[in-house]
Amino acid sequence: MELSSMNQAWRMNVGVRMLMLAVLLPILGGLILADFNRRLSVSPSTGALNALHSRQKIAAEVRERFRQGVVMLHAKRYDDAITAFHRVIELEPEMPEAHVNMGYALIGLQRYEAARDFFEGATALRRDQVNAYYGLAEALEGMHDLPGAIGAMRTYLHLAPAGDQYRRKAEAAIWEWQEALKKARNETPGSQPTQPSP
Repeated sequence: MELSSMNQAWRMNVGVRMLMLAVLLPILGGLILADFNRRLSVSPSTGALNALHSRQKIAAEVRERFRQGVVMLHAKRYDDAITAFHRVIELEPEMPEAHVNMGYALIGLQRYEAARDFFEGATALRRDQVNAYYGLAEALEGMHDLPGAIGAMRTYLHLAPAGDQYRRKAEAAIWEWQEALKKARNETPGSQPTQPSP
């Protein structure tokens, strides 16, 4: 065989090989990628990544809804605040701050019994949730349970730091409630009104 015919045959074989590689490489690459994706989708690490991403999305929604609820509460848009805090509690049921703010929104609508339940829920989740006791006292006052209100406000005073901005207001509320109870006892039928000393 002559050299030029061998060169030509070799070139033809190279061309056929290149054509076969051009056809087979994408197919082979696709099969490899498909297998990789299949293994990746069921691997424990992917499941962990998906769970982490899901938790991050939930945490972001909790933060946003909580922020919205606080804004609505300060704007006295109590129904909107309740909607926001309801979603927060749905996503993060053990967040005492959400229960407390839900309670304050309910006080804004004068739904004192429901508010009481949320404040008590907050204190069950975190015993030292100071603002829950203050709110509980206000809810109990709204329910005309002055002894209960006094007890809750005393707990607030016991837990609140010395420089707390609501301390004086809490002390004044206790004094007013005690005076209202004294007055009610003096006005009760069958009780003797107090006589001024001579």
